[in-house]
Amino acid sequence: MQTVRELEFALQLAEQLGYEVRHELLDGAAGGSCEFAGRRWLFVDLALPPHEQLQQVRDSLVADPRFTTLDLDAATRQQWKLPHAA
Repeated sequence: MQTVRELEFALQLAEQLGYEVRHELLDGAAGGSCEFAGRRWLFVDLALPPHEQLQQVRDSLVADPRFTTLDLDAATRQQWKLPHAA
């Protein structure tokens, strides 16, 4: 259940960054983020187990330069292996 809560939190962060989140059956094909039609999209593959969905979302968020602008607490930074805020 912890993984599901972490996934929900990660998806909330994605929405804060302006991503439109889509849950799709991609059958293991690469999900993740992209931009088209002037909008940012995050595709989450429902064919994957929750821990892999979480990793997909995390990888996409950490790769976004805007992610560093989010105000995250120390525990979240440690869990996501991010540098401490200055």
